[in-house]
Amino acid sequence: MSTHSATIEWSRQGSKFTDNKYSREHLWRFDGGAVVPASSSPEVVRVPLSNPAHVDPEEAFVASVASCHMLWFLGLAAARGFTVECYTDTARGLMEKNAAGKAWIARVVLHPEVVFAGDPAPDDAAVARLHHAAHDACFIANSIRSEVAVEGSWRHQPT
Repeated sequence: MSTHSATIEWSRQGSKFTDNKYSREHLWRFDGGAVVPASSSPEVVRVPLSNPAHVDPEEAFVASVASCHMLWFLGLAAARGFTVECYTDTARGLMEKNAAGKAWIARVVLHPEVVFAGDPAPDDAAVARLHHAAHDACFIANSIRSEVAVEGSWRHQPT
């Protein structure tokens, strides 16, 4: 079907390394030219060895799930004749220990706030169907074991 790639770059930058006191800062490079400063989560490796201003893998995982869901939701809404004015999601990933005692993101909770404009205006059932269909179609959600829950809200903004 398709292949997707990213280049991850890190260098020691003169640190001793074997003392485990090296910077976790690195870069993510994508084929379209985007470069994202990345780091380990400061909850996993403390500052100053992590940089909280950079994206960490856990945040990126949550963002990937939320972004994929949103893109499907927008496409499905457009196909059904609904106009989405704006969509904001403050998604959260909940890290827990699994049965083997290993940390994993067990649950991603999406909190989309969707504003629709114009006619036709959806009702609660239509919005729920859109979220269900978006979740069902999302490539990322179909690729993970973590639970993905949608706890969003919506409103219609008449024009």
